[in-house]
Amino acid sequence: MTNATDTSPAPSAAPGGPVDPRLLEILVCPVTKGPLRYDRERGELVSEQAGLAYPIRDGIPIMLPDEARRLEG
Repeated sequence: MTNATDTSPAPSAAPGGPVDPRLLEILVCPVTKGPLRYDRERGELVSEQAGLAYPIRDGIPIMLPDEARRLEG
């Protein structure tokens, strides 16, 4: 039985959890409608054109500009 209060990810899981590769093929940036790059290490979908990185939480991309992190540089 799993402890319901344990929210730590599995040791081999990416920070945002695994993402279905088929989903990555069809997702685009909601701001630019351009391509996204999957950053497995940070658990984000990156839009170079918009300068935004969208978080992935529990394997679900959060495609809201207000939730995105601004890229440095």
